[in-house]
Amino acid sequence: MAGNTFGQVFRVTTFGESHGIALGAVVDGCPAGLALSEALIQRDLDRRRPGQSRLVSQRKESDLVKILSGIFQGKSTGAPIALLIENEDVRSQDYESIKDVFRPGHADYTYYKKYGFRDYRGGGRASARETVARVAAGAIARQLLLHEGVVITGYIRQIGPVSIKQVDLSQINQNALFCPDAEAAIEMERVVREAQSEKDSIGALVEVIAEGVPAGWGEPVFDKLDAALAAAMVSINAVKGVEFGAGFRVVELRGSENCDPLTPTGFTTNHAGGILGGISNGDDLVVRLALKPTSSIAIPQQTINVEGQPATVLTRGRHDPCVGIRAVPIAEAMMALVLADFFLRDRLSRWEGVHPTRGI
Repeated sequence: MAGNTFGQVFRVTTFGESHGIALGAVVDGCPAGLALSEALIQRDLDRRRPGQSRLVSQRKESDLVKILSGIFQGKSTGAPIALLIENEDVRSQDYESIKDVFRPGHADYTYYKKYGFRDYRGGGRASARETVARVAAGAIARQLLLHEGVVITGYIRQIGPVSIKQVDLSQINQNALFCPDAEAAIEMERVVREAQSEKDSIGALVEVIAEGVPAGWGEPVFDKLDAALAAAMVSINAVKGVEFGAGFRVVELRGSENCDPLTPTGFTTNHAGGILGGISNGDDLVVRLALKPTSSIAIPQQTINVEGQPATVLTRGRHDPCVGIRAVPIAEAMMALVLADFFLRDRLSRWEGVHPTRGI
């Protein structure tokens, strides 16, 4: 199966299925000498882990990471770093009833059409369970970026009709929703519980910000920074839309309103979301992701079976009523992977003797 490797210099390959023995990642291209440990990676995995509240999947996984290679005496060696996370709480019998039918809105149908075969146990490779490997790899990328002063923060902006009215980063880890607005978090939880009680699901809007990214990261013209970030974010399960800075609101603006005035101390606004011409401009990178409602719901839905005959499907198992909640650390990880790759690629973009602030 192609499409399992991401990045050009900082390269990540993930492997494993939702109900397989384990999932993992191989990170190649990480510079030698970076301080790394299982505990450091575990911090990010714990934020993504299921079963932490009644608002997410009740699958009980410790998601403990094992470093198999590439680390010696607490530092990266320059060799590929192999990471392994074992599955502990699979209940494949929950999916026996759907092995011959397709869930509407899910990848069941398209995987079957592509390969003529599918792993129906929790969705196999198409499951959001695969993202545990991305978060593990992303923790390494995040550590690399911290040495360059880059800090990545994600949070929920909207669930259903409820949007935040303020951003207080101290609140993000004070609720189960990664929400920076304490009052909005209460209303969001009500919306999620309401959908959950009706055996339904609800969509969400996630925002990710990268602070400290210097101007100059990006590769024109077909490998722009925003193009790479968009591809990375859309690769996350359930993401159906991505925007930068002012995003789709730019259709309402005039050029005089949308242009970000540049001063000796920086930009006065950030409608561009920190990227101009596909290259970072030194301002904060601001990316938003629209995530659809979880497609696996316990409401009878019209579908077809593998023979193309009409059928009805009702999905059992343990699923997130709002997949956007646990997408926050996943989006942070994908942002980190993209930026780590472009940081290393930027080192190759010019002769060391040439620098825009120092001349030749």
